[in-house]
Amino acid sequence: MIDHFALGWITPILSFLLSCAGCAVGLTCTARARTSHGLASTVWLGIGAVSIGGTGIWVMHFVAMLGFHVRGTETRYDVLLTIASGLIAIVVVGLGLFIIRAAGVGPLALLAGGTVTGLGVAVMHYLGMRAVHVGVEITYAPVTVILSVAIAVVAATAGLWLSAKVQTIGAGIAATLIMGIAVSGMHYTGMAAMQAEVVRGTIVTPDVGVSVAALLGPLIIGVTVSTILLVLVVGLAPSAEESEAQEKFRDWQARQEEIQRETAEPRHRSQLL
Repeated sequence: MIDHFALGWITPILSFLLSCAGCAVGLTCTARARTSHGLASTVWLGIGAVSIGGTGIWVMHFVAMLGFHVRGTETRYDVLLTIASGLIAIVVVGLGLFIIRAAGVGPLALLAGGTVTGLGVAVMHYLGMRAVHVGVEITYAPVTVILSVAIAVVAATAGLWLSAKVQTIGAGIAATLIMGIAVSGMHYTGMAAMQAEVVRGTIVTPDVGVSVAALLGPLIIGVTVSTILLVLVVGLAPSAEESEAQEKFRDWQARQEEIQRETAEPRHRSQLL
């Protein structure tokens, strides 16, 4: 028997809050990317991809997985596949964000970006599940798998649209909650597709991977450090409104300098005559 809430409500609640936190920081980064240019805009989109893909999606997935348990077995994790799933989440979110920046938020761009990101998130989820070893065969219900992939694509499309449109604090809070619910919904739909044989008697221990306890310490340290760094970067950098004001001021300065040059040229010519 599969239990997705072996630790009670702490894993779904904590994973949802972490997802919301990552999405909130990511939306803040994409807002600043819209008011920046050149390398600065690219850097902000990259940080947004790490925030949304890393914390908002992958960390949510892993924390929720801590509540996963198959009765009569011990759960172990393949470290390389677990890390690979996290990198995939960051890369596909980054691809989606850059597609939207390059092509805008038209229907075709949203469809392309949402499809790429959604399918990538689904790959991340099922690769992360492939990294889990419980010593018994795990199978998946095809219809539920397809439903989870569809949810991932729809959620990714909505997330990319929100990343390009959110401007006010109220809209940002609403967008954060929507994205957190969507990510959690995709995860638990995918988990609902899992099926495992019932084990009776002695506990089955897989002969590959590391235990949850061995993986949990480095994960907590990594997530804590990266989250603090992301918050510091976002908190210390100028806000989207401040960046926009700075850009307008620089444009105004450039126009004033151009006017001064245009005014000075006739005076210089008259003096020569």
